[in-house]
Amino acid sequence: MNSRERFDATMHFQPRDRCPIMDFGFWDETLVLWRAEGYPAGSNPDRYFGMDPQWRYPEINCGLCPAFETVLLEDRPNEELIIDSTGVTKVQGKFLGSIPRHVDHLLKDRASWNKHYKWRLDGNSPERYSADWDSRLKAYTSRDRDYPLAINVGSLYGWIRDWMGMEQVSFLLFDDPSLFEEMVETIADCVIESIRPALESGIRFEYAGFWEDMCYRAGPLLPPAIFKKVLVPAYRRITSLLHRHGTDVVLVDCDGDISLLVPAWLDAGVNTMFPIEVGVWDADPVAYRSEYGRSLLMIGGVGKRVLASDRDQITREVERLAPLVEEGGYIPTPDHRVPPDIPLANYLHYLREARRIWGRGLPNLPPMDPRAVVLLERSEEAQCT
Repeated sequence: MNSRERFDATMHFQPRDRCPIMDFGFWDETLVLWRAEGYPAGSNPDRYFGMDPQWRYPEINCGLCPAFETVLLEDRPNEELIIDSTGVTKVQGKFLGSIPRHVDHLLKDRASWNKHYKWRLDGNSPERYSADWDSRLKAYTSRDRDYPLAINVGSLYGWIRDWMGMEQVSFLLFDDPSLFEEMVETIADCVIESIRPALESGIRFEYAGFWEDMCYRAGPLLPPAIFKKVLVPAYRRITSLLHRHGTDVVLVDCDGDISLLVPAWLDAGVNTMFPIEVGVWDADPVAYRSEYGRSLLMIGGVGKRVLASDRDQITREVERLAPLVEEGGYIPTPDHRVPPDIPLANYLHYLREARRIWGRGLPNLPPMDPRAVVLLERSEEAQCT
C-alpha cells in the first residue's frame, strides 16, 4: 500500500498492511538544538527519521484575502515587535520565544470589522487560488498520487480570537452576540465559497481540516451553550458540503481539554480529533474510543512528557496504545510539535518502538537515516555502561 491508501484505510477501519508512521512536526528550535546531540544540520526530518509521507494541503486561501501587510515596528536583540498578516500587533521571540505576546488588535468592534475585515472574507475572490492551480490540479487528481491530501476549511472561532484577542472576544460573546454570530457566518460563507471550486474539480480529498485551539487546561474558552448555538450550525454547513463531495473525514486541530466539546463536534459532522493533547488533565485516546466507539476518529495522543521520560516508559506507552492502533480509526503521533526538551535519543527510541510495534516491523517502512541508527545504538550502549 502507498501512504494515501494506508491513511484512507486506517481512517475507515479497513484492512491495511500497517499503521502510518507519521508526526505532527517539530518546533524550529528543536532541530537546531538537536544538532548538538547529533542531528545533521539541513537534514529533512521525515527522511532522517523514516516517516511516511505527510499529508499535504493545496494552496487555497479560505481566510483573509488579501492579508494585511506584515510590518516590522521594532527590532530588538531577542525579539521583534510586528504587525502581522492578520492585523495583530505582537511581540515574537527570535529563538525559543514560545507563543507570541499580543500587544494590540485592529479588530475591536463592528466599525473595525466592517472597515478592515469583512470585505477580506469574500470567498469568490480569484486570488484565493494560485496562478498555477491548473497544473497543480493535474497532480492532485492523478491516480498515481501516493500521499494523503487534505483541504483547509479554516476556523470559526480561533481566527476571531486571534484577530480580536482573548479578552475582547470573550466580552463580545455577551456584549454584542449578533456581531459574533455575523463574524462566524461570514467566515463560514467564505470557507464554503473558497473550497467549492476545489471540491467540484474532481480532487478526492482524504480529509478536511479545521483549526480552532479553543480550549485550555480547564476546558473550552467559550461557553458550550454558545458553541452549540452559534458554531455547530456553521460547522454543519461546511461539513455537509464536504460530505456531498465524498470527504467524510473531518478533523479539528484543537489543543487543551476538548472533552466537553467532542459530542457537539460529532453532532456537527467534525469526527476527527487532533492532536489529543494529554496535558495535566490526562486525555487518553483509549478512553475516548471506549466512550465514543468508532464514531470518533483520532490522530495524536502520545504525551510529550512521556517522550521526555525514561525509555522503558516510552516502550510501555507504545505497547499500551497498540490495541487501539490495530483496531484502526487512530493514527498515533506526539500530542503537539516535538519540543526541544525531549532528548534526540529518546525520540529515536520512540520511533524505533513505533516502527516495531505499530509498523509491525515491515520491510515497507521508510528507512531511517543510517546516521540516526548509529546514534541510537551508541546511546543504548552508553546507557548499558
